[in-house]
Amino acid sequence: VQLQAFGGGLVQPGGSLRLSCAASGSIFSISTMSWYHQAPGKQRELVASITSGGGTNYASSVKGRFTISRDNAKNTVYLQMSNLKPEDTAVYYCNVKLGTSLIAGLHDYWGQGTQVTVSS
Repeated sequence: VQLQAFGGGLVQPGGSLRLSCAASGSIFSISTMSWYHQAPGKQRELVASITSGGGTNYASSVKGRFTISRDNAKNTVYLQMSNLKPEDTAVYYCNVKLGTSLIAGLHDYWGQGTQVTVSS
């Protein structure tokens, strides 16, 4: 199983970016899909998550600015980030809880991380 994240970059304050993360390989089922970020010298933190049923959860710092969504047919999770602030600068990682077979159970898989820099 591989997770490939795309969409990071440099953006000015107030700008927007859209991250995507696609899971590929031997996938039987996917449960919750999430985005985390990690700023230099800080711990990795949950930004947003979405369940298989579409229920969402956001960190208070991004509510109203970020939107998480998923395309189950493509095994892909997205993070639409708007009104970006310098404090959003971090490496963003996708996390997917998935199972590779009926009996394997769910396990965490991580993408490689994509840098988001918000600066004028």
